[in-house]
Amino acid sequence: MFDLRSKPMEPICILVVDDHNLFREGLKLLLDSAAETAVVGQAGTGKEAVTQAKSLAPDVILMDIRMPDMNGIEATRRILAERPDAGIIMLTIKLQA
Repeated sequence: MFDLRSKPMEPICILVVDDHNLFREGLKLLLDSAAETAVVGQAGTGKEAVTQAKSLAPDVILMDIRMPDMNGIEATRRILAERPDAGIIMLTIKLQA
């Protein structure tokens, strides 16, 4: 009989994409504190996200929607065109005026 508890699980590899460095760093600290997750890369623009998704092949990408040079929606389209199995979670924040 196979027991899942006997085999250590590999952490979920995550790419964090957001144009705010402080937010990325905070999210990295939070995710790295859990044994189940590991941040393998960070990107501050949509173009960087596409490049890093290709080179790092993370399990999950946390993608900001609003970013300079290429928004998260376009970056997601480009990533999924090459890696249709990529898990992408879109993030956004509504700023109050």
